[in-house]
Amino acid sequence: MRTVTAVAHRGAPYRHRENTLDSLRAGLELGADAVEFDVRTTRDGVPVLLHDATLNRLWELDRPLAALSAAELRGLTADGVPTLADALLTTRSSRVMVDLPGSVNPRAVRQILGVVRERDAEDRVYYSADPPTLLAVRAAAPTAELALTWKTLAPPRPALLDAIRPRWLNYRFGLLTHALADRVHHDGYLLSAWTPDTRRSMRRLIGLGVDSITTNRVDTLCALRQHPRTEAEDSAL
Repeated sequence: MRTVTAVAHRGAPYRHRENTLDSLRAGLELGADAVEFDVRTTRDGVPVLLHDATLNRLWELDRPLAALSAAELRGLTADGVPTLADALLTTRSSRVMVDLPGSVNPRAVRQILGVVRERDAEDRVYYSADPPTLLAVRAAAPTAELALTWKTLAPPRPALLDAIRPRWLNYRFGLLTHALADRVHHDGYLLSAWTPDTRRSMRRLIGLGVDSITTNRVDTLCALRQHPRTEAEDSAL
């Protein structure tokens, strides 16, 4: 079985609250090659780790992040939502996939890139997002490593690929087929898949030749890489 890069999705969300420092540490301790987390900015422009636009799902507070200052966010969550600066410090020299959810404006992109630069983390950070956000990232950071998140079977237009210049194409795992994987590699890109959480799904993706898997169960993926089983053995467990 070929080696595939194991990326811990929001850390280890089955062990700790997602996108927290404890979750990031746990994901790396479980053997991840890289950790993925989501970044948005507060009202006063501080990049923090949060996937949703509000605090409702994780913190049971119906407050939009964009309406809160960093100080207000700390108070409401007992300092539970890390800043990007703290997350980069916590992950030390590990690879980091920064996902930019929603519609990220160019000012926010510059603020995020600025923190990465200040923390001397440009060589280990790469960015995943939809096309409009990645266009803003590319405009602000000509040499940044990018993973274009793509959600349909129709291939990205050549003009879009030329403008973004991604290293990776990042697909929802259920979309991937041998033909799609072959096309991505033939076109010179690395292939990333998100977010399978079962051994069967992970094994299928590895068989397709994906280069990276982003999963909520990075321990399962790492165990599969080390001690691969057949599907028959899995079903007997």
